[in-house]
Amino acid sequence: MYTKEQFSKLIDHTLLRSSASAEDIMAFCAEAKQHHFAAVVVLPFWVPLAARELQSSDVKVCTTVGFPHGACTRAVKVYEVRNAVTLGAEELDVVINIGALKSGDVDYVRRELMEVVGSANLSGMTQDAKRTLVKVIIEAPYLTKEELVTACEIVRDAGADFVKTSTGTCHNGAASVAEVQAIRDVVGSTIGVKAAGGIRTIEHAMDLLDAGANRLGTSTGVALVHAYDPDELLKASR
Repeated sequence: MYTKEQFSKLIDHTLLRSSASAEDIMAFCAEAKQHHFAAVVVLPFWVPLAARELQSSDVKVCTTVGFPHGACTRAVKVYEVRNAVTLGAEELDVVINIGALKSGDVDYVRRELMEVVGSANLSGMTQDAKRTLVKVIIEAPYLTKEELVTACEIVRDAGADFVKTSTGTCHNGAASVAEVQAIRDVVGSTIGVKAAGGIRTIEHAMDLLDAGANRLGTSTGVALVHAYDPDELLKASR
């Protein structure tokens, strides 16, 4: 069982709403500092503001690459990575090219991800001698079992740090226990698993963590932390 502080550190506090204002981002970052979340996830435009707001805190700044469809070209994704790190991003949520994967062009997907991870690592070392964390979104609800295994193997072998279940934008994008288990079965304990999409209750969050997730992407992080009561969970499990 996690303490409340440990539970907070499993959450990527996410605000990817296109209508969010600067005031929204600042309030969002203040929440993240208050609850000591693992990271905030913001759109690339807001990375400099988030980095300023979170300076000297224990909350990392994460942004998206190729979001939400993953269908931009490899050169664009590599540029996005370099630009994001330069602006102050410490973690990246990168959308894999789903269309290429489903078309059987595994070599393209592999080359693209290797370039993205390599660019993230090089850019991070150039900026502040720190390695940039790369989480790769495979959009699991769209994949067959075979495609999911292939995607996870590519992510693992490319040297990324996490496989992420979904952007949360697809029609059935709620993170599922089955998806987390399937990903963990492929990658083992070598890299992290981030569950994202529709995580709104403690029961759902705990089921995903029990299945093998070690990061949760959600826009309801504050509500989840407020609802999290380890003593009550222990009682319920007896």
